[in-house]
Amino acid sequence: MLRKPFVLPALAAAFVLILAGCAPFGGGAESGAAGDLKVVATTTQVGDFTRRVVGDTAGVSVTQLIQPNQSAHSYDPSVADLTALGEADVLVINGVGLEEWLTDAISASGFDGATISADTGIDILEGGNPHIWTDVSNAEAMTRTIAAGLSDAQPNLAADFEANAAAYSGKLAELADWITSNVDAVPADQRLLVSNHDAFSYFTAAYDITYVGSIIPSFDDNAEPSAAKIDKLVADIKATGVKAVFSEASISPKAADTIAREAGVAVYSGQDALYSDSLGAKGSDGATYIGAQVHNVTLILESWGATPTAVPADLR
Repeated sequence: MLRKPFVLPALAAAFVLILAGCAPFGGGAESGAAGDLKVVATTTQVGDFTRRVVGDTAGVSVTQLIQPNQSAHSYDPSVADLTALGEADVLVINGVGLEEWLTDAISASGFDGATISADTGIDILEGGNPHIWTDVSNAEAMTRTIAAGLSDAQPNLAADFEANAAAYSGKLAELADWITSNVDAVPADQRLLVSNHDAFSYFTAAYDITYVGSIIPSFDDNAEPSAAKIDKLVADIKATGVKAVFSEASISPKAADTIAREAGVAVYSGQDALYSDSLGAKGSDGATYIGAQVHNVTLILESWGATPTAVPADLR
């Protein structure tokens, strides 16, 4: 992946001033109420999973670093983020190398707590694609790993964490069943997907969807497609019969618009973009992991000409 430079000296200097009480800070990390166990989660997805595991458990706070609609690939920690990380007892990460900035951030913040890597035990696709959460069964595994790690960190709350994880895992299993039944109703040769960048490989593998290609031929949404790659994707769209190109909520839709126009197919962008690297803002369809999956699958099905079945009430 391409790595955006981490501006360590300036942030570290500001961080020292903050700790010394020389300057205020604001914005950045999304925090819960203060508690005895301070947990920091990196991405919007692991942040959501962690909050589901914690639930209403007293004495635990969860701070999420990466904000809604913010790319995990281009993220640089703010001083507020470093402060939260330095004060944390537990850090929950996605893993698979997604958090390229993590080593620098830990060094700058002085974090010395426990780290829970949510990718533990998950089969990683060739090439190290980090977008493991797009397969709902992986999201279930990530939730269980987070619950086990928090239980180790605070054994007296283990029963609460495990109960919350079990309840959420039940919803994820229901979500997976809904996705599978709807996708299976579409003929296999019509299950085609083109998106902004290579973020859906686990999703397409799990639900037997053909991933025709991505506009950005990389796991990193900051990479740039070459003219030759764009020409090939347009040709592949025409050859396979793809009906739509999907933009993603955290990426500019310009390239998707151009390729869809050149290929003569529909483009899904704006409110109809897919949630990939990031969940959406509060109040949006993608504000939660389950909501984002329902949103994505509904639009993909519609692009194939299929009408999704009703979403189970407890998933809305």
